[in-house]
Amino acid sequence: MEDNDAAKAAFEKAAELLGKPLELPLGQGEPRSGNDFRRLATQHAFGDSWSRPGLDTRSRALVSVTIAATLGTHEPLRGQLRIALNNGVTRDEIVELFIHLEAYAGAARAFDSYQVALEVFAENPA
Repeated sequence: MEDNDAAKAAFEKAAELLGKPLELPLGQGEPRSGNDFRRLATQHAFGDSWSRPGLDTRSRALVSVTIAATLGTHEPLRGQLRIALNNGVTRDEIVELFIHLEAYAGAARAFDSYQVALEVFAENPA
């Protein structure tokens, strides 16, 4: 598969998971090479990882939320929470994930990540 085809497939997979197109505009002062970084990172994550067989999308979403929360990466966590919610994971299951995370990654990390989840929940009130 050509690089452009692989990137296109990855962006299509990201849009499918998010329920809307993935937009990655360059920020103020960001060099044009930032487009290459964004394309390659998207291609690797959504083309190489999310597209693999072996785990269903819902399970992969729960794992991805857990990883982003454990690492304390807020922006990736926001995206993973959106993907999880868009693919059948409930808010209650996400809360349970944070309860379990607290036991293994610590209260501070779990509470900090839970605050990000509350922001994402507020985007689409139940």
